[in-house]
Amino acid sequence: MADLAKVAGVSAITVSRALRDSPLVNAETRARVRQVAEQYGYAFNVSARNLRLRRSMTVAVVVEMKPSLERQMSGPYPLELLGGITQELTSSGYSVLLTSLQGGALPNTQAADGVILLGQGAHEDAMHEVGRWGKPMVVWGAVSRHESQVVVGSDNRGGGALAAERFIALGRSRPAFLGDRAHGEFAERFDGFVASLSKYGIVPQAPVVSAFTVNAGAKAVHALLDQHPQVDALFAVSDLLAIGAIRALIERGRRVPEDVSVIGYDDTPLGATYVPPLSSVHQNFVDAGVLLARKVRALIEGEPAGSETLHTHLVVRAT
Repeated sequence: MADLAKVAGVSAITVSRALRDSPLVNAETRARVRQVAEQYGYAFNVSARNLRLRRSMTVAVVVEMKPSLERQMSGPYPLELLGGITQELTSSGYSVLLTSLQGGALPNTQAADGVILLGQGAHEDAMHEVGRWGKPMVVWGAVSRHESQVVVGSDNRGGGALAAERFIALGRSRPAFLGDRAHGEFAERFDGFVASLSKYGIVPQAPVVSAFTVNAGAKAVHALLDQHPQVDALFAVSDLLAIGAIRALIERGRRVPEDVSVIGYDDTPLGATYVPPLSSVHQNFVDAGVLLARKVRALIEGEPAGSETLHTHLVVRAT
């Protein structure tokens, strides 16, 4: 770097700043330094820089999810979140290490500067496990559950309320909620759903559905109809559960939406192209991923970061 500085006619610190696109160096000088560096085959030594900073410039992204044939990691969750995270971190010089909790913590995670956890887990067990790693951590999940952690999440209560208000507008009075409230996000959706329905003196049925698959949704609705055949509206915490619910309704001779209205959550491409196209609560995973990345980077660099809730909206289709 010192030799390059002599050739370019600047100081070594100017070379360092120019190669890092620092705003402290004007555009003309940055261009001249980069031209000389390319001419002499100089490459910025990232390893040396990281050693000096005592950082790995790596963020571990932990996906709290057990993949299956019905629920794969190639879906919008977590793929769109990962896209936003990767876009933001790599543009600022960080690498992304993707892992899950299914096989335990990888040794590589010990060197990571920070952690993004996608999903708090049932009863926040995943969050507690990753928290024991002692790294700066940002979590995707239910913002209301933990003031001590930096959490990014969608307005789940608002999403639940949107579903309830839509059912009321359609004249539905015997709704049901499908999901497992042991998960903070789903508990928030349930709370918003119940609070809005209570204004009209309506109490929904709420069978616990612990899996997030089409088959789980179908099985739950068959059992629900055995006990409560009068149900006329179903709000599911995911599009996969909602699609399973529609399948069960059709198998039982119920028409959607004439007899039973159905609303899912996540607004996935699968739901949008399903027949009939699924009405669903939309949450912006890409923007959420970018926000998660910015907050973990702030924590790593010693800057303040707080929890944040993103807006949701209902996409009305044919169900």
